[in-house]
Amino acid sequence: MIRSRRAACLFPSAVLLASMLWPESAPAQLKLTEDDKVDILRGILSEYATVKVLLPRSKKPLPFQSDGTWNKEIWDQSAHEFGPAARVGDLVQVTHLNVENDRIILEINNGLKGKGSWKDHVQVGVGGQTRPISTQQNSNAPGGTSIVLLFGQPLPSMQAGEIKKILAPVLDFDQQTAADNYFDKLPAPIQEAIKAHKVIVGMDRDQVLLSIGKPRHKERNVSSDGTEMEDWIYGDPPGKITFVTFAGSKVTGVKEAYADIGGSTAPPLVAK
Repeated sequence: MIRSRRAACLFPSAVLLASMLWPESAPAQLKLTEDDKVDILRGILSEYATVKVLLPRSKKPLPFQSDGTWNKEIWDQSAHEFGPAARVGDLVQVTHLNVENDRIILEINNGLKGKGSWKDHVQVGVGGQTRPISTQQNSNAPGGTSIVLLFGQPLPSMQAGEIKKILAPVLDFDQQTAADNYFDKLPAPIQEAIKAHKVIVGMDRDQVLLSIGKPRHKERNVSSDGTEMEDWIYGDPPGKITFVTFAGSKVTGVKEAYADIGGSTAPPLVAK
């Protein structure tokens, strides 16, 4: 009899404690809806991004956490084994996207099989409508890979813009989804060069693509001081051949020459 009275006295206290720990008013986390999935697919699939860290090729999707962090050792190991899919400053495209229960898998440049030989017709949204930026804005990355965005729980309700923010440490989508604003913020000499379809020293790869499009051929090498060099070659013989040289991510030289039918090249043209 005494034991039952004591239990009766303790029970209200237990109920009170439980109500304090789990208040009825606490909102439940909203789950990803079908409308959310549609927004993610429309907002990310086929979108372009500028690479902010070395992006390695990988047989398995590269793990990336929803808090914006990633295991750099795993990425470095993959880069050592398979080489780079894209370097800092390269332009890449999301070519496939798969939304699963607790993760989102993004295929970049057609995944491991991608070699940068595919064509694109990028479009951006402006004022509620879509329009192409340029049919010449192809990826300039050497290959492809995949990234898996891990949440560790069922996906919450979210939009494409939120996913782009999560991926911001490695992929910058802003330059391509706001092309007009991007162009307006460029230095005046670069704006004028792009309008005239010319290349000048100091441009980056995105700006060269905007100005004269995709090169006919690329050659990579390393200088004596260890700097990564890359030549973009435009034009076919017979006619004018343009050589655009990058050191790292910036243009350091532009040369023009005439090539005959046999492919031999005349001395560079004198700049006027």
